[in-house]
Amino acid sequence: MAERVFLLTSQPSLPFPSSPTKMAALGGAAARMIPSTATRATLSLSSSSYSSRSFFSFSSSSSSSSRSSFQCLRSSPRISHLFLNQGRAEVRVSSGGFATVSAPKSFASDPDQLKNAKEDIKELLRTQFCHPILIRLGWHDAGTYNKNIEEWPQRGGANASLRFEVEQKHAANAGLVNALKLLQPIKDKYSGVTYADLFQLAGATAVEEAGGPKIPMKYGRVDVSGPEQCPEEGRLPDAGPPSPADHLRQVFYRMGLNDKEIVALSGAHTLGRSRPDRSGWGKPETKYTKDGPGAPGGQSWTAQWLKFDNSYFKDIKEKRDEDLLVLPTDAAIFEDPSFKVYAEKYAEDQEAFFKDYAEAHAKLSNLGAKFDPPEGIVIDGAPNAGAKKFVAAEYSSGKRELSESMKQKIRAEYQAVGGSPDKPLQSNYFLNIIIVIGVLALLTSLFGN
Repeated sequence: MAERVFLLTSQPSLPFPSSPTKMAALGGAAARMIPSTATRATLSLSSSSYSSRSFFSFSSSSSSSSRSSFQCLRSSPRISHLFLNQGRAEVRVSSGGFATVSAPKSFASDPDQLKNAKEDIKELLRTQFCHPILIRLGWHDAGTYNKNIEEWPQRGGANASLRFEVEQKHAANAGLVNALKLLQPIKDKYSGVTYADLFQLAGATAVEEAGGPKIPMKYGRVDVSGPEQCPEEGRLPDAGPPSPADHLRQVFYRMGLNDKEIVALSGAHTLGRSRPDRSGWGKPETKYTKDGPGAPGGQSWTAQWLKFDNSYFKDIKEKRDEDLLVLPTDAAIFEDPSFKVYAEKYAEDQEAFFKDYAEAHAKLSNLGAKFDPPEGIVIDGAPNAGAKKFVAAEYSSGKRELSESMKQKIRAEYQAVGGSPDKPLQSNYFLNIIIVIGVLALLTSLFGN
């Protein structure tokens, strides 16, 4: 696609291995037989190769060096991470004198390594100013989801298929190989984090570090295993279709997103630049981009294109600066009646935009993903973390005498309607009226039937 709300940024060519080493699972799916008398076990490591190349277009610059997975594994700070958060293996001795070692329990990603990877991503953002392109990477990996296809990974979505060259060559993904180069050293360092999780972790962290809302993320996404599992080209939105509003709905409705979520997600264009050499859109440079940060050039949607706020909506609404980019799909959010309701709201209320954006981003990042464990992994604290468990006995401990303050409150309420709890029933007009209404309602019901 011509690159819709997908932020761009150019980067210098960086060394990136065409086939990084991948550690095979130790132990395998089946139990391994080991002689019980052996004094030394021999572990063999197998490797598989894959090719790597490369909504919103962003960009940045950096240098990266690759290390083999084995080197990374050997330098891991915690030996438990060697087995990617696997549990203790179960060993049973058979009657034949052999020990059967069953495959230990493991999850897709290790929670501790996810936390450490997030800190490394923060440092990467501070030095390379690559917020936009990392967001774009996560979005384009998830944005291939088709809600009408149930099977995984055919349904697309956040499964790291974008790390394969065949998908990186899709027109909509031009330049995203640079994002992979930026993240590969972190992936090498934390072998217990899946690519699918790393892509989404990087995007959410970039939003937060740019001053945006905290995204309620969960992790544990499973990676696809080969390029044959990549989706076909054409699932991502185009920046300049003949009917922009209809095109946006066609693409995002297919993902299961609605008009509010379309507009909220469009607001991420508050970050980044569009580069004509990647998307075909934008100026080679403007007064806002000629000096960087990062590699200079491109045309941004906002003046402060590394600050996450609601200026995207304000600037499109005002349309007063020719150095700021407005794509046909951007203009559509103020021209389409349904989209305009939300665009106007976000232009006036940044808090509302942040709230809706955080929810939409989290939803997008989960699309099509297969989680292990199924409920996912939360690394920043669950929404109800620290909440006290409800115990009914603590709230109901038997009938108690009303306090004097409560009696006075009740008395005041009764007196306000001409009654008093101290008066006999027949003189308490409030209760009499209630009783009369009840009787009339009962008689009406009986005779009516």
